[in-house]
Order: sequence, then C-alpha cells, then structure tokens
Amino acid sequence: MTPDTLQAISHYGYWVIFAGALLEGETLLIAAGYAAHEGLLYGPWVVATAAVGGALGDQLAFLLGRSQGHALLSRFPWVARRIPGVHRMLEQHEAWAIIGVRFLYGLRIAGPIILGTSRIPWKHFVGLNILGAVLWALLVFAGGYFFSSLVTTLQPESYSGVRLLLSLVLVWILGRVLWTFSKK
Repeated sequence: MTPDTLQAISHYGYWVIFAGALLEGETLLIAAGYAAHEGLLYGPWVVATAAVGGALGDQLAFLLGRSQGHALLSRFPWVARRIPGVHRMLEQHEAWAIIGVRFLYGLRIAGPIILGTSRIPWKHFVGLNILGAVLWALLVFAGGYFFSSLVTTLQPESYSGVRLLLSLVLVWILGRVLWTFSKK
C-alpha cells in the first residue's frame, strides 16, 4: 500500500466504519479488523464506532417502521405477508429477535423496520438494540482481526499478496461508501 492509502485509512477509517455500520457494514468491519491488526486503526475505537453506527442505523430503521412501516412494506407483498407471523414470533422471543436480527443476512435494514411495525415499546427496543450492536461489532471485528492474524501466521511467505488483496478490498469498500453517499 502506498503511504497516501495508509494515511487515508488511518484518517478516514472511523468515519467510513460509522457510515457503513449505519446500513450493513459486515464486510467493512471485517476489513477494519484487518486494518487494526496492521496497526492502522485502534481496535476498541473500531468496535465502538461500529456499535454506535449500527445501533443508530437500526434505531432509525425501527422509527421508520413505527411511522411508515406498513405502507413501506406493502410495496413488497412477500414481506408484508410474513409480518403477522413475525409479530407472533416477537411475542414469544422479543429479546432474541431484537438482538439477533442484525446477524441475519439480508434483514439488517428490513428487520428493524418490521420490528417497528410491532407493539414493542420504543424504550425496550433501544436497550436491546444497543446490546445487539455491541455484540455484533465485537464478533465481526474479531473475525476480521483474527483472520488477519491467522493469515500472517499460516502463510508468512505469501503474506504480502494477501495483504495487497485485503488492502484492495478495503480501498474498494471505501470507494463504494464514498460513491454511495456522494449520490445522495
């Protein structure tokens, strides 16, 4: 990586992590784990930034679901048909659903919107959402950090190639996030 790239990751990395975690963020957080392993970012700050971004993003999606969820979800009949079943499941497993929805692929945005259409009290959602965001940030970050550690341990002779590949992935993610937000 060039010195400019390293400096950009160190300088803008936390902002990119926050923005990415507002929406999905898993791939970005894995890459941030790699960057922390390389000393470009500080691990506890990565986790805290991702947890705050993830909790805020899900909170906004929940509030969107509370105010406009049924109208929004009616545009997707296959989702709308499942809402009563989801609500019944929530009555039995509310805490697990709120914490776990961020771990279900494809439901990171839709899940909190659907939860917002339920009778879950807002204050109850907030606490469990924060807990889920912290757990998510810790686990996904740890996956990226330990993957990077494993790669350097198992394949020291090809480490520079893996490092280049992961660096390119990180730069691609940064570019996608910046491009997405520049279009809005």
